[in-house]
Amino acid sequence: MSDSIGTATHEVLLTDGAAAKVKSLLEQEGRDDLRLRVAVQPGGCSGLIYQLYFDDRLLDGDALRDFDGVEVVVDRMSVPYLNGATIDFADSIERQGFTIDNPNAANTCACGDSFH
Repeated sequence: MSDSIGTATHEVLLTDGAAAKVKSLLEQEGRDDLRLRVAVQPGGCSGLIYQLYFDDRLLDGDALRDFDGVEVVVDRMSVPYLNGATIDFADSIERQGFTIDNPNAANTCACGDSFH
């Protein structure tokens, strides 16, 4: 893995359903210059919280992976916390939205939004 922008890769998996949802959201926005950024930040009741948002920037040390035209970016500090995680999109009566299944999360809070 290199430290130059956009050359490192990560082990986060984006399911086909989640990739399709990201594509449809980007089409609604009329943007083809955005990537899905996944990160962890301090906070939440368990120590770390997930962040999932669109970003048009690539930062030094970012790891990049393409899923059928959808680029997923993870910053260098978040990669170890997210390796092996799967991002999916749930669309059911109980829940609608992106979900992250992370085998690195030792403990999670009741809402599932934070971990350590």
